[in-house]
Amino acid sequence: MSSSIMDRLADQGSGPVLGAEGYVFELERRGYIKAGPFVPEVVLDYPDAVRELHREFLRAGADVMVALTYYAHREKLRDVGREGDLEAMNRAAVRIAREVAAEGGALVAGNVCNTWAYDPDDPATRQTVRAMYAEQLGWAVEEGVDFVISETNDYLGEALIAVEVIRDLGLPAMVTLAPTQPDQTRDGYGYVEACRILAAEGAQIVGLNCDRGPLTMLPLVAGIREAVDCAIAVQPVPYRTDATAPTMETLRSADGERAFPIALDSFTCTRFEMAQFAAQARELGVDYVGICCGAGPHHVRAMAEALGREVPASKYSPSMDLHPMFRADLAAKDAAFLTSWSA
Repeated sequence: MSSSIMDRLADQGSGPVLGAEGYVFELERRGYIKAGPFVPEVVLDYPDAVRELHREFLRAGADVMVALTYYAHREKLRDVGREGDLEAMNRAAVRIAREVAAEGGALVAGNVCNTWAYDPDDPATRQTVRAMYAEQLGWAVEEGVDFVISETNDYLGEALIAVEVIRDLGLPAMVTLAPTQPDQTRDGYGYVEACRILAAEGAQIVGLNCDRGPLTMLPLVAGIREAVDCAIAVQPVPYRTDATAPTMETLRSADGERAFPIALDSFTCTRFEMAQFAAQARELGVDYVGICCGAGPHHVRAMAEALGREVPASKYSPSMDLHPMFRADLAAKDAAFLTSWSA
């Protein structure tokens, strides 16, 4: 892999950069993160679990190891009584990501996200947010990251604070918006306009992440691609959102119960649907194709293979022709079972 994110993006022969996120949801499913606060305490409590998930994403073809510092900011750690672990958690997350990235030549991204502290009507919160980003990213730079991802931004104003902090640190910035609203950020900017502003302010990569599945996120992509000259990133959640329920937060079970955030299982996209998304995103000119909350390594491998890559985990990609019931030389004694399987 190239030595910088900008070199990698410029290498047209390699195709899109493949990202893999969703660490918080996946580690919650594995029993290492508490749903609700979703604070990545696992970084300090069970670092091997984080290391293993990074490794699984790396084997599946991810080009970037994202330090697990999503929700590892002062506001969230205060909620769970671990504000004193703030620096240790952020530094450890980068170290773990760097360790695994070195095993496969991947890049390492620092990470900040929406803080829940920003209020566009309260100027004082701007400095609060800036201070949180500055301390998190200051530690990330000291530990060694190649670029920074600022993601799940509900407000353009908060995203611009991240751009300022990242720019001051001299690192490339990938800044993506959370398309929770139908067509604009919470502070009233259309997604296309907001991406144009982010690019003009110095973000090298702009785009969307989280909230929407492929079906409802892809229609927003063409406008962004036409509006900016810089690289664009798209990282949907692997859930079957649609026109009726365009975001994972609006998905409902058959009895009308809210599925988000821990009852989304029945809405999960298959690996084939995520592979199709990756191919479609590439055709739309997306430079950084990824996946967000709900991702599993099998999704990432399928996306990598859809982009024409053979990755370490491809050794174990499905070979259904070797399945006892699907092989060409199906035994006569087994053939009868296919009738019941088709009922």
